[in-house]
Amino acid sequence: MVAGWLAAGCPAAVRTGLDDVGEQKDLFKGKRVGIIANHTSYNRQGRHIVDVFREMADVRVVALFSPEHGLRGTEEAGVKVDGQTDPVSGLPVYSLYGKINKPTPAMLANVDVLVFDMQDVGARFYTYLYTMSLAMEAAAEVGKRFIVLDRPNPINGVQIEGPILEPAFATFVGLYPIPVRYGMTVGELAKMINGEGWLANGVKADLVVVPMTGWARRMWYDGTGLSFIKPSPNMPDLETATIYPGLCLLEGTNVSEGRGTTMPFRQFGAPWMAADKLCTRLNELRLPGISFTTTTFTPTSSKHKDQLCQGIKLAVTDRGKLEPFRTGVEIVNAIHALHKDRFEWRAAHFDHLCGTDTIRNAIVAGASLEELKKRRQTECEAFRQTRTKYLLYVE
Repeated sequence: MVAGWLAAGCPAAVRTGLDDVGEQKDLFKGKRVGIIANHTSYNRQGRHIVDVFREMADVRVVALFSPEHGLRGTEEAGVKVDGQTDPVSGLPVYSLYGKINKPTPAMLANVDVLVFDMQDVGARFYTYLYTMSLAMEAAAEVGKRFIVLDRPNPINGVQIEGPILEPAFATFVGLYPIPVRYGMTVGELAKMINGEGWLANGVKADLVVVPMTGWARRMWYDGTGLSFIKPSPNMPDLETATIYPGLCLLEGTNVSEGRGTTMPFRQFGAPWMAADKLCTRLNELRLPGISFTTTTFTPTSSKHKDQLCQGIKLAVTDRGKLEPFRTGVEIVNAIHALHKDRFEWRAAHFDHLCGTDTIRNAIVAGASLEELKKRRQTECEAFRQTRTKYLLYVE
């Protein structure tokens, strides 16, 4: 039996770091606590982290910090968020996705311990990771302890895919040399960032990870027994998260990735797309774990707003075999080949998402993508070996 499962076919009783925080009281006793959180920061009983900490004896919550999409998770992608006073708790909320992305020394002056607890999606370009790492860096610089309350990687902690980010392409959608799909929890990744010396100027954080119990690396989120709270407005369910490491690449083009519809990242299109031809080409590739059908949709926001788009709908047929990043690259390649007259790059953003310009250059040149895939596999295997010393959970 896989560790963490109650019985065959039954969801596991996974407990997040927040669920077990009561057993770590010595970390917080007598401390002024700052909390980096959002709308996903709930325990199994449906209690928000702020309420959990405010009810702990001899613990004082003094400040909140919010990521992209804001404390309540309602802001759209890329929208800068201002600081505020939380109307529920009355605490100051410092935005880490507005004018600044990293806590200032003044924000941390009255904080003894900084706590991070948010659900990510397992893809390198999800910005919550860098809200965590920059806050850890800020805490290290002023000598404050940084605590991560760990949560599951929703698309499992085994599969790794995509190019390693090259330093020249580091931005807030990718800061460190990790693959697109890195197969680690946020706690493990925090340990790796700290241990590999990736924080600015080589600073080392006083890092503590409160681990989960009952989680095994091969688990997908729907096997944990935890409720899925959509981490951002366009990440409504696990199937979307499963496809996202590839379909997000369309953000770096003039093709709609389905934002402004009920199926973001599960369909794509444009008013000018020859969907029938494209669908045939994609299905002929026989990509593992995925199938394609034609569809139409009219986005209510984002690209091609209020325009009827001819498009393609994706269906995951075997998520264990699916290679989402490869799928995304093949989709972009097929659209480029079929619509060179209408297709446009948002080149800088596409390259930042990929972490390299080699993929876009290969597509433009009509070069084989197979050699790039082999190179990525070699890089991923090296990363898999490096990450071993930071892993907290068994398969």
